[in-house]
Amino acid sequence: MNKSELIKAAAAKAEVSNALAAKVLDAAIEATIEAVKKGEGVQIIGLATIAVKNQAARTAKNPRTGAVVNVPAKKVVKIKAGAKLAL
Repeated sequence: MNKSELIKAAAAKAEVSNALAAKVLDAAIEATIEAVKKGEGVQIIGLATIAVKNQAARTAKNPRTGAVVNVPAKKVVKIKAGAKLAL
């Protein structure tokens, strides 16, 4: 399902126009992105939890040359499926 199909399905379930459903979905996506950029997590009960985690610095190996490379610490986004999303 792509974004336009999701908008149509949500509009049909909520009995609203596609334009309104698109506006709400876009606002939810923007709010989620803003929260994640601030380092905050987003929890949608039953669907998913989006969290920002710190990944420690580590060493890695270049598979082509075999050279050891230092990978700096960074923040990564982790998404965990909720109970209703489990198959």
